[in-house]
Amino acid sequence: MLSPRRSVAGLAPFVSIIAIAWSASASAAPEALAECHAIGDPTQRLACYDRLTGRATRAAAPMDASATPDATAAGRSAPARAAAPAAARNAPSMIDTGWSLLPDSPRYDIRFYNPNYLLFGRYTNDVNRAPYQALAQLAGEDVDLDKVEAKFQLSFKARLWTTDDRRWSLWAAYTQQNQWQVYNDDLSRPFRETNYMPELFVTYAPKLDLGGGFRLGLLNAGFNHQSNGRTDTLSRSWNRLFAEAGIENGNLALFGRLWWRIPESDDKDDNPDITDYYGYVNVSALYRWQGHSFLASARGNVAKGKGAFEFGWTSPPIFGPLRGYVQVFTGYGESMIDYNWNQTTIGAGVALSDGL
Repeated sequence: MLSPRRSVAGLAPFVSIIAIAWSASASAAPEALAECHAIGDPTQRLACYDRLTGRATRAAAPMDASATPDATAAGRSAPARAAAPAAARNAPSMIDTGWSLLPDSPRYDIRFYNPNYLLFGRYTNDVNRAPYQALAQLAGEDVDLDKVEAKFQLSFKARLWTTDDRRWSLWAAYTQQNQWQVYNDDLSRPFRETNYMPELFVTYAPKLDLGGGFRLGLLNAGFNHQSNGRTDTLSRSWNRLFAEAGIENGNLALFGRLWWRIPESDDKDDNPDITDYYGYVNVSALYRWQGHSFLASARGNVAKGKGAFEFGWTSPPIFGPLRGYVQVFTGYGESMIDYNWNQTTIGAGVALSDGL
């Protein structure tokens, strides 16, 4: 709620203008008053009324008495047009804002990381029943998974340490993705798959001009663990060291991530061929336009001819912070249990963030 003092102060300029206009109405011609009334800028409009009433003001001195309201407006619009590109150039960048790289950003910060979303319905063209067959045989029943399920992802990062200029930072991050057979009443609506991915990494902001409007804004390096928390035949997990770079140009941000899998012993490796399908690199692009966000990413192993592509569209806010969201995936490894399964899925729901 605004304080009474601030409310009165905010009304003062309008009260002054009304008082001056009232005193001027007896001596000024209607045409002249109309000219003053047409001036949009409050200071210039007040100076116009002062001239008509014979009251000398400091604000009136800079005005050209021969200038018409149209000329005055034109004079104001030229600097405004010139200032607009400069303001756009000085606006905080997407990467600086998304990663709290501005010097005045909080030292200890918690922010969104990967996209946060809920797909009310996600359809697949090919259900992966293979990993569950052994369990079904032991239980003496069939696995009848629905082609339509819900999917949601929660992802955030927390800054643990940073330098005074925010160029260097240490982050911890966590991402959880769930595939939920919420419409499958026959199987008691189980969570078909849950993936957990904690990370620890160092961030450096080089802020290096690459030419052509492009800027190297981010370098990351750290450790990544991903698993589904299952046992026996359903267990999937791996550990990686990764390096990442972020480049931007206006409303476009490009990211590239390389990783190296930390080897495991044969008796503990749940998925020894996972890099055949996930590969060693992921590239993504995020473009924002009039409140919309378009995110595309691709990863894979070129030598094996396997990989995946994902596209997401996030709408402007539709209810509070919630935005409409559509996701399309095709290829291998939408989840860890599906790392060697090729499918195409499409889902729709809502999102809280677009990945930056």
